[in-house]
Amino acid sequence: MPRQPRLDAPGLIQHVMARGIERRKIFRDDDDRESFLQRFALILEETQTQCYAWALMPNHFHLLLRIGPTPLSKVMRRLMTGYAVTFNGRHRRRGHLFQNRYKSVICEEDPYLLELIRYIHLNPLRAKLVKDFKELDKYPWTGHSAILGRRKNVLVSEVRNLKSKDQRTPNQPGHPNKDKASVSSTEGGFSFSLSSGKGKKREDPSDPVNPVKNEKPLAEKTIEDVLLHFGETKKVARQRYRQFVKKGIDQGKRPELQGGGLVRSAGGDKRGLLGRKKEEREKGDARILGSGDFVEGVLESSKESYDIRKRNRINLEDLIQRVIADASLEMTELKSSKRNGRISKVRAVISFLAVNQLGMSATEVGRKLGITGMGVGKCADRAKKNLDTQKIIEQYLR
Repeated sequence: MPRQPRLDAPGLIQHVMARGIERRKIFRDDDDRESFLQRFALILEETQTQCYAWALMPNHFHLLLRIGPTPLSKVMRRLMTGYAVTFNGRHRRRGHLFQNRYKSVICEEDPYLLELIRYIHLNPLRAKLVKDFKELDKYPWTGHSAILGRRKNVLVSEVRNLKSKDQRTPNQPGHPNKDKASVSSTEGGFSFSLSSGKGKKREDPSDPVNPVKNEKPLAEKTIEDVLLHFGETKKVARQRYRQFVKKGIDQGKRPELQGGGLVRSAGGDKRGLLGRKKEEREKGDARILGSGDFVEGVLESSKESYDIRKRNRINLEDLIQRVIADASLEMTELKSSKRNGRISKVRAVISFLAVNQLGMSATEVGRKLGITGMGVGKCADRAKKNLDTQKIIEQYLR
């Protein structure tokens, strides 16, 4: 039976899993795990992808992601290909590291976000990698310990940390000349944005006393998003979160969280669906975890996106000609080293349409525009940020 095409859903939650080929280990030691997480942290920050939960097992990993502007396929290709090259070089091996492609399941947020966070973070305990729940609280290879503040949040990129340190003034926390008491005020690797419970308010980055903006990394904001489900203060939220996770220990392997659609979400047990109409009970897809309406909505959205691409599958040359003709530009001007607003806008439009709407390679587009693949990505991001993308799609692809 042929594999179903992937469903890419920006803004939705996806449970991503990947296993080593022939169930072999993909992490042989802590250096491997640290290498994976350093790469992962950088990719999350660069692609603005949120990771709510993660667990590194000896021969597989689990990630719970909210996809941003960069498609999941590109995020995972960067992560898995880059890590495989590093792993093979370090261990002097050749060949594939991962078994086939990764598995991803789109998840309905309200009923499943917290359940999946709990399920993923309990993986090391179920696999007996830790002896008890207390040891899991400080276990470094899942996101559970960072949410509790027991360990540093390793998903904050070291590159981001270095940049932030360079911008700090001597009277800001974290600066080498700041006294130790102030440095230790950032408990658990991040400064909590909620009320501390002691009447103190968080610092306002726009305050004239602290003119340098020290925006929090996305990975820290994500932990705060999780804790907001459990309470308004850091201390209470962490206590409630821990109690919630602990209650999941007796629930076992939870096969219903590994599939999709109503029937699969019920673990194959249809008894709880008997009150529903037949057509609703049968709505399901192994790539989606949620109610029938949610499954149907995701499939409709995906079909519409696919139909637009299929109907407007023009080649890159034709797309470029359409856009530059509308802007009264010549191809030589587009590929020149000139930097003016009109050329920049045209490059942004072409990059956005080619990469984000038609699925073309950034490297291929870059060759045609006379810029790098990374430059194409930046152009596409600029279009999404500054231009009416829906109007652009209707103008050039419909």
